[in-house]
Amino acid sequence: MSSNGANEERRDANEGNSKGREECDRDRLIECFLLHGGQLPLYTFSRSQEGPNLLSKEPHESFLNKLLQRWEEKNDRGLFHHDIAACESKILPGDYGFIVRLIEGRDIKKRPTEYRMNKVLQPFDEKKFNFTKISQAEVICRFEESDKNITNYVDAAPIFAHDSVNIIAINVSPIGYGHILLIPRIFERLPQRMDRDSLLLSLHLAREAASPNFKIGYNSLGAFATINHLHFQAFHLLMLLSAEKASTECIATLRGGVKILRLLNYPVKGFVYEGGTNLQDLAYTVCNTCTFLEVNNQPYNMLISDSGKRIFVFLQCFAERQALGKVSQEILDTQVNPAAWEISGYLVMKRRKDYEEASEQNICGFFEEVSLSDKFEELQESVVQALKDEWMCH
Repeated sequence: MSSNGANEERRDANEGNSKGREECDRDRLIECFLLHGGQLPLYTFSRSQEGPNLLSKEPHESFLNKLLQRWEEKNDRGLFHHDIAACESKILPGDYGFIVRLIEGRDIKKRPTEYRMNKVLQPFDEKKFNFTKISQAEVICRFEESDKNITNYVDAAPIFAHDSVNIIAINVSPIGYGHILLIPRIFERLPQRMDRDSLLLSLHLAREAASPNFKIGYNSLGAFATINHLHFQAFHLLMLLSAEKASTECIATLRGGVKILRLLNYPVKGFVYEGGTNLQDLAYTVCNTCTFLEVNNQPYNMLISDSGKRIFVFLQCFAERQALGKVSQEILDTQVNPAAWEISGYLVMKRRKDYEEASEQNICGFFEEVSLSDKFEELQESVVQALKDEWMCH
């Protein structure tokens, strides 16, 4: 073969590979990695926090700064459905200080719920949307525990077949600045069901962010998770959420030192978990709570606060009341779904009318339809007893 012919053949092959990568960027993330050797930025953390921090030479380049910088780069590329900086927001007067934000048409732009609302546990369905189908452009970085006990960041790292890949990606329909998704072990296609390792991963994310302004949320199926592929959400907010300011009462202290508290004088019933000798103890206790709720088909929402030191678990029954025709049409017309952010006190309005008329009184009325009030005392006793029994066997 002539040298010109060989060059043309190599050029055709390169063009084919480039075309494959471009098609992959538009279609399925997993195919791009496995078939075309794609690389991603990689952040590794040390579980013990005692290992060397290779970022320490650049103290201004913290994990949170890197995360938000890359999020802003995605924003500059026009990857979001709307400009969150242009969306109005305000704090409502009153005891709770609820925050409301106007994002007109978000209910139309965001991905629709494809799952039944009356079952908390449902199998993963490959035919429905899942995060292996997002564009590579939406990915910010991998987030992995270091096998060398070091904290580090590299701009590009290969993915090997045996790797367990945790992904941080943008939420293309953001509700606030820096709105991201944490998708544990993305290629294992896990359903939206809590497990200890994934919860612990989210606590490490909160710890690495090292800021009270970085909030992490989780929604079970039946509590307005719209995608049945295991994921957490997070965003950056320069103030405390209403739930974070609520008073609490300790109802139990477990053997590992984890305290279980309940919210007082907050419009949605829930638990708060804090303490323990390490993140593993906290994750173990909260995950056991989630498992108990899931097995008993009780929808719940979660807020991870204070750099992973406090975890809120809210119990709700809105979807059940909606199915029974017990929610007023006026509330349904607002299209406000009571997920983790809303219940925590950050409510997204899709219509200007609702935004302008929002008040603490009507939001508390909305939360009356959400909160699991009648059964809470009974469920509280069951949860505490189940956790005590689990720790006895631990």
